[in-house]
Amino acid sequence: MMTDPIADLLTRVRNGNSVGAKTVSMPASRIKVGVAQILKEEGFVDSYEVAESAPASTLTIKLKYGPDGEKVIRKIERISKPGCRVYSTAKQIPVVLRGLGVYILSTNQGIVSDRTARKINAGGEILCKVY
Repeated sequence: MMTDPIADLLTRVRNGNSVGAKTVSMPASRIKVGVAQILKEEGFVDSYEVAESAPASTLTIKLKYGPDGEKVIRKIERISKPGCRVYSTAKQIPVVLRGLGVYILSTNQGIVSDRTARKINAGGEILCKVY
């Protein structure tokens, strides 16, 4: 039994990125697909795909690298953990590397980036930080 599926997603992306893998696969959920959508929108991954199958769906994320093979994702870390949740209002959401990175939040509007959360004036749980 997995106690923190978001940390599992982030660890799989981090491990795949560190060894230079083209894709990483994991069991899919709505939150994981939402995080993958934000990573794609912000330009950290090339694409993602959800393959429907009988017992459980599979989420496959295609990782992105620079022209010389440099990593696009330099660091990806979990902020809010099951033992210590971290919440923020829209005005208190911090900026990552002066806008070069992104916080991914779970709000009542769904899974959004920090820029979108400020735009729609919605706070929520800070899931992770990517840069």
